[in-house]
Amino acid sequence: MLAEIKALSRLTLETARDLAPIVGVVAIFQLWVLRQPIDDLSMKIIGLLFVMAGLAVFIRGLELALFPLGESLADAFANKGNLTWLLLFAFALGFGTTVAEPALIAVSGEAARTMSDIGAVAADEAAQNGYADALRYTVAAAVGTSLVIGVLRILLGWPIQYLIIGGYVIVVVMTGFAPPEIVGIAYDSGGVTTSTVTVPLTTALGVGLASVIKGRNPMVDGFGLVAFASLLPIIFVLGFGIVGTW
Repeated sequence: MLAEIKALSRLTLETARDLAPIVGVVAIFQLWVLRQPIDDLSMKIIGLLFVMAGLAVFIRGLELALFPLGESLADAFANKGNLTWLLLFAFALGFGTTVAEPALIAVSGEAARTMSDIGAVAADEAAQNGYADALRYTVAAAVGTSLVIGVLRILLGWPIQYLIIGGYVIVVVMTGFAPPEIVGIAYDSGGVTTSTVTVPLTTALGVGLASVIKGRNPMVDGFGLVAFASLLPIIFVLGFGIVGTW
């Protein structure tokens, strides 16, 4: 218990150090550039303390649970030697974590409302919810597929740079055919998928897998899955928009 208190104290101090530049920039612009007082300063200080405590607890939780869990599962599937189950696990992990991403839920809901405003989606709530769900599950399928490709890359030793370059060439080509209103949503989808839930488990899966496979270097081969998780949602959402226009 004492060790955990020390660890949380250390992380809280590190979080305060990391947040200090942000707080400093806001304070400088608020007080010296805009020359306006900070409204309700006491509540903002309390909120900042909550942020520091929350980030410290979250990071400690990653260290204690998500990273070890991802690595242990990768180790177990690699030792089992069943490629089918390993790929199914990778897809399910990517799909499940992405569906649960709060950022994606928010963005898909906002995209549905915006599409409704321009007349691309019916104005009723059911149509908007249906569009938001379709967009969210499209992105989730993309992340699941990206983890399957990432796992195959680790297993087979494919060079990551060629896959990434080829993927962005596809993005550029598809952008020319996609409806203009879906392009920005597609590009944003690549960012919101790599957030608080997906990144820790994805990284742990890659590092854990590369650690147990002979001839693989965790530093060279273990990382890079997040790059695929950012790339494929763009391709899938652009395809979602192209198919939707037919």
